[in-house]
Amino acid sequence: MTDDSWVPGTCTLPTAERPLRVAEFDGLFRDALRGVDRRSDRNLRLHLDRTAEAAARDLIACESACCSFFTFDLARPDGDTLSLDIRVPAARVRVLDALALRATVARGR
Repeated sequence: MTDDSWVPGTCTLPTAERPLRVAEFDGLFRDALRGVDRRSDRNLRLHLDRTAEAAARDLIACESACCSFFTFDLARPDGDTLSLDIRVPAARVRVLDALALRATVARGR
């Protein structure tokens, strides 16, 4: 999945850097993803291994800086996992759909 047509035109991340950010998400999914829950059309919950907290926080900070429409909440529901809730406004559901698909595909590998 290399098509980045789902990236909104309002994204302030330089085009040349977008593949790198996608690779960061893919790496997090590959290394730490334990589950994916689509809680609503505007909310995605990722279950991550606890060892990914620093990587998840770094990615959240970077993504929040360029795509302010995302809302991220990282929590530790127990000692072994993290939950990362990602929310978007109705106008950005397509972006969340693409992110959920990437996570689901990575989870299936």
